[in-house]
Amino acid sequence: MAPKSDSTEAIVLNYVNEQNRPLNSQNVADSLQKFNLKKASIQKALDTLADSGKISFKEYGKQKIYIARQDQFDIPNNEELASMKEENAKLQEQLEQQKKAISEVEGEIKSLQSNLTLEQIHEKEAKLRKEVKEMEDKLDKLRGGVTLVSPEERRAIEAMFSEKMNQWRRRKRMFKDLWDAITENSPKDLKEFKEELGIEYDEDVGVNLQSFSELLQHGKKRTRGQ
Repeated sequence: MAPKSDSTEAIVLNYVNEQNRPLNSQNVADSLQKFNLKKASIQKALDTLADSGKISFKEYGKQKIYIARQDQFDIPNNEELASMKEENAKLQEQLEQQKKAISEVEGEIKSLQSNLTLEQIHEKEAKLRKEVKEMEDKLDKLRGGVTLVSPEERRAIEAMFSEKMNQWRRRKRMFKDLWDAITENSPKDLKEFKEELGIEYDEDVGVNLQSFSELLQHGKKRTRGQ
């Protein structure tokens, strides 16, 4: 149920006086939506209040700007203004102190929240003890000469590694043949041409085919020695 016209005027008047700043009808309508007032009724209330002299208004083209009557407010003199400024400065200082205190408390809370609880400490200790035990068991097996990788697993790994090495050699050879064919009669500087194409040799990225091949041979010799 929409408010009566007199109550609408009272609501609008109270709002205009509370705001004490220039307002148009749209400003008022947006702010008083909670009262279920239509813009037309608000416009009517504003005009009625202006005509009766309860609020002031000015026209700017087709738009009316409304403001509370200033003679209803107590205007402070210079001494009162100075006192108000001083009081405001004190309040601002107190506010800054409160903000600083709140910031310190929040910092302490964050620090406490980052610390582990007693239950979490016990859980972490148990987990670490388990990990240490597993590593000690593994170390004991290694010291006792126990093979942790079966011969079948070793052979499978070496076969896979060997196949990857063969692929590496083949691709390296294919690239060399192709590169030599492309650059055979090229007038360009080969180093600059390589950089222009974004080509990187094994050595450019810190790897060496021979060192990996020796790794495989070393593994086979070690297996035979065992």
